[in-house]
Amino acid sequence: MKKVGNACSRVALVKGDDRYANIKRALELIASDINLDGVERILVKPNILTITNPLAVTHLDAMIALLDFLRERTSCQITIGEGSGTGALDTMTAFRRLGYFSLKERYNVQFVDLNTDEQVRVEVLDSELKPITVRLAKSVVDAHYRISICLPKTHDCVIITASLKNMVMGSLRRKENVLTAKLCLLALLVRLKTPATSIWGRLAGRWVERSGNDKIKMHQGYPALNLNLYKLARIIPPHLSVIDGFEGMEGDGPANGEGVALGLAWASTDFVACDSVAARIMGFDLAKIGYLSYCHQAGLGQGDMSKIEIVGQSIDGCIRAFKPHRDFPRQLEWHIPGVEKYLG
Repeated sequence: MKKVGNACSRVALVKGDDRYANIKRALELIASDINLDGVERILVKPNILTITNPLAVTHLDAMIALLDFLRERTSCQITIGEGSGTGALDTMTAFRRLGYFSLKERYNVQFVDLNTDEQVRVEVLDSELKPITVRLAKSVVDAHYRISICLPKTHDCVIITASLKNMVMGSLRRKENVLTAKLCLLALLVRLKTPATSIWGRLAGRWVERSGNDKIKMHQGYPALNLNLYKLARIIPPHLSVIDGFEGMEGDGPANGEGVALGLAWASTDFVACDSVAARIMGFDLAKIGYLSYCHQAGLGQGDMSKIEIVGQSIDGCIRAFKPHRDFPRQLEWHIPGVEKYLG
């Protein structure tokens, strides 16, 4: 993916009372930025964390708007891929219950469960910043063009979740049954609430290592998690980011928060710029969001709002401060001394 550096990036922002129309218009405003020449395989990554809360999933109408835009421009293979969250329904069952399979014949799309896809092993860091291995879905790594389409939500570990986090976390593999899913969630809670060097922290860490759930394995405490998201952004960055901000989630996101009616959609071929606009609209300072700060600092995209060209709607009338997650103060403790040596 081409580095943006200090150049300006474009983000299309649309406000209206129709979800489909908002997304389609946002994409049309940046159509000249979306180059599909020579692309043979597109991977579309929705956010289907859990189907128990509609605010935690990418709405079917949002996906239809994106597919209409794509099919007007390409006949290449399009795969919709997701790896549902820990303790949730298996991905294919979620696709079926949400009506996604109705798109198969209409748009000639394929579906893949990223939790059970072929794997590519990559290196991230543990709580002590030592190398560990996680597995990414091969369909995502090998895609010629990756598209992330999701809602703007607050998060229980990294303040906000938008296009990058949607792409990365859903692409990590997990294999579990009901019991191991519950134990994984318990281990994650222990990891976040206790020092990694404590007895309980070490026991939880060992369980996470052996669980077979790499989504949980990524959660090595706030500092390492933010750095790990940046590290995987270098491997599987979205080429196109689409945020369905018709309604967002505040409070105890990314699964159990409350709705925020925004009536917005925004999109960009620069995922850092897109997610920076998300942070701004949600009332958060980019400098306080570790993984996005790292991506901007390393030149993966543009996070300086003064260097982001917003086309369509002015952002000034779209800002609505979201209530953060209850753990927001602790989430700010992500800074790592001398982090520059990890950003290469």
